[in-house]
Amino acid sequence: MAREYFTHKGLLFPCLNYSPEALSYVENEFQVRDDDIFNVTYPKSGTNWMLEILSLIHCDGDPGWVRRVLNWERSPWMDNQNGLKAALKYPPPRLICSHLPVQLFPKSLQRSKAKIIYTLRCPKDVLVSLYHFSKLLRLFKDPGSLDSFFEDFLSGNVAYGSWFDHVTGWMGLKGNENFFPITYEELQQDPLGSVRRICHFLGKELSEEQMAAVVENASFQSMKGNKMSNFSQLDDKYMDHQKGEFLRKGICGDWRNHLSEAQSQRFDTVYRERMQGLGMTFPWD
Repeated sequence: MAREYFTHKGLLFPCLNYSPEALSYVENEFQVRDDDIFNVTYPKSGTNWMLEILSLIHCDGDPGWVRRVLNWERSPWMDNQNGLKAALKYPPPRLICSHLPVQLFPKSLQRSKAKIIYTLRCPKDVLVSLYHFSKLLRLFKDPGSLDSFFEDFLSGNVAYGSWFDHVTGWMGLKGNENFFPITYEELQQDPLGSVRRICHFLGKELSEEQMAAVVENASFQSMKGNKMSNFSQLDDKYMDHQKGEFLRKGICGDWRNHLSEAQSQRFDTVYRERMQGLGMTFPWD
C-alpha cells in the first residue's frame, strides 16, 4: 500500500493511512467548534513551522510543551485516519493541521467562528522541497527524476492536487475575519512581526519577551534539535529515515539550485496564467 494513491473527488491521496470514507466524513460530518484553530497549508509550505509557532503561542512562549509532546499529538492531522480519530477525541481548544483544499474542508466551518491560518510559500520552493520530501516519505510516490516531477507538479498530478487550485481556493476567503493568510517568506524576513500579527489574529496577548521566546524556540535550529518536532520519532512505516531528515534546509530560494532557466521560465508562464485572476501580489512575484 505504501507509495500508492487513490483518487477522491478528482484529487490524489496516499493509500497509507488515508481513505475515501475518512475524507468524506471530514467534509460532511466533522463538527467544527468555535474555538478551533486550523493550521492549513499546501504540503511543504511551512506547516510544521507554523505548528511550532502556534504551540508556543498557546504556552506563552514556554518551550516545555513542544519539548515534551510530539507535534502530531499537539495538533492532529484530520486528513488521515489516525489524525481524524485523535482530533475527534481532542479536548477544546483544538489545534488541528490540514492540507485539504477548501472544497474538501468540513462544511460546518461555514457556521462557526473557528480561525484558519493559511501559510503560503513560493511554489518553486514548494516544488523542490516536495520533490526531496517524496523520496523520504513512504506516503508519497517516488518522484522519479526532477524533470518528470516538475511536469507532475505543474499539472497537479501529485498528492493533494494542484498548488494553484489550492491557493486560489483558500485565498478566496481573504478578507474574512476568521481567515489569516501569511507567507513562509514573511515568517523568514520578519519572524517577530509575524508572531505579533498571529497573536493579534488569535486574540492572544503576549509580552515582547514571550513573543521573542516563541521566535527563538520555533527557529529551524531549535526544531531540528527537538525530537518532538523533527519527526525523528515517526514510524519507519511512514518515513525512510535512512534517506534523509524531515527538516532539510528551511530556507527561501533553494529552487535556484535545482531548476534550470528554461524550467523557471516555463513555471513563470504557467503561474501567470493560473494566478492572474486572483488580483493579489506575493513576496515572490
